[in-house]
Amino acid sequence: MTLRDAVAVVAPSGQTESEHTASAPEYAAQGTPIGALVYFSSASENTARFVAGCRFQDEGINVYRVPLKASEPALNVREPYVIMVPTYGGGVIKKAVPIQVKRFLNDPENRAWIRGVIASGNTNFGEAYCAAGDIISAKCHVPFLYKFELMGTPEDTAAVKNGLVKFFTTK
Repeated sequence: MTLRDAVAVVAPSGQTESEHTASAPEYAAQGTPIGALVYFSSASENTARFVAGCRFQDEGINVYRVPLKASEPALNVREPYVIMVPTYGGGVIKKAVPIQVKRFLNDPENRAWIRGVIASGNTNFGEAYCAAGDIISAKCHVPFLYKFELMGTPEDTAAVKNGLVKFFTTK
């Protein structure tokens, strides 16, 4: 069975099995997976373009996308992952983490697999630059691995891609 197949998990009473079935990756790892990246991208698609440019799947990293709309099926990740998020709120730290990411991380089964966080932001936000990463790191007790501005640079792409491979392969 591959990660593309639905992997059932024991569902708490009152919830259907499909609510806790592992989701298929948006981009499946080539070969044996070494880990996963979960990301959220708004309608601007800045984070999505950054992730696509990294081609994590070529390095053995499964890639999952947190749904933009509440009407879309929930994302259920059942493997170790690093989450990549943009910072929202226009400089207001309390609004930095997108509601879709909060919803994803409020599921204890999803939260159990988080291993780190990467955040993007806008330096115009001042002290709130990449604050979503600080908040998730503190609340989930995982390392804040990297931050980059807006869509990132080619140097950011290389650093994140190489850094994630090292993160998942170094014990």
